[in-house]
Amino acid sequence: MNRPPMYSPVVDGFSVRGTAVRYAESSPTDDLSDVVHCFWELRTLYVLPDDFHYHALPDACVNLLFNLSDPRIAGVTALHTKATTLNLGRSFHYAGVQFYPGTWQGDRSEIVDRYVGTPYEGTLPLAETGQRLAGLSFAEMKHVLAEQVRWCMTHGYAQPNAITARILSNLDAIRSVADMADLLGLSTRQLQRTIQRLTGFTPHNLIKVMRLQQSFRRHYLDLYADQAHFTHAFREIIGHTPGQYRKRYGV
Repeated sequence: MNRPPMYSPVVDGFSVRGTAVRYAESSPTDDLSDVVHCFWELRTLYVLPDDFHYHALPDACVNLLFNLSDPRIAGVTALHTKATTLNLGRSFHYAGVQFYPGTWQGDRSEIVDRYVGTPYEGTLPLAETGQRLAGLSFAEMKHVLAEQVRWCMTHGYAQPNAITARILSNLDAIRSVADMADLLGLSTRQLQRTIQRLTGFTPHNLIKVMRLQQSFRRHYLDLYADQAHFTHAFREIIGHTPGQYRKRYGV
């Protein structure tokens, strides 16, 4: 299986940019590239004068999140079809792993869609990994994060997914649930069961989120019938019109 070439989720919205806050991404090693989109780090370089607001966008990905200011705090996170704004305060340091849609096979009841502020109490060794990450540079973290992913794969929490990889590699050919079913050679009923099991999304909602993600890098008329349709879909998911979002988050 090849790494899905056509799906790269956009960076979420930040209320503060520039020298005060650093965001970095790194591609995984080749043996993990069918499962992981990126490793990432988000941190303040000094205490901010005001609280930092992070506008997280739905992308159908699951993240392992590590709070390196307090390594006990960690979690498995994902959004469904609505963006959310998280107040991270004036000083923070996070790192994580972003999995491609459909590759996370862990317990979906453990996934949270809100601010993670308490010690992790699940079955994954996230607190131990957080302790190993604390104090490392981002370049040094990548080896530890890769080891965490390999552990997840060995223990059945993550694995390559041929079905969602095919979807991600053919997004331009999918405009409807029927298109997705034809692409995969499944009936509509089979598609519904399969996509729900693999991603937690209905096919319709998965298409809606993928199309919105594409709109950040494509002209909206390539993806939507007209500007009114695009603006309605954008506001429904993001919570702002496209113009409001660009002005507020500098996207």
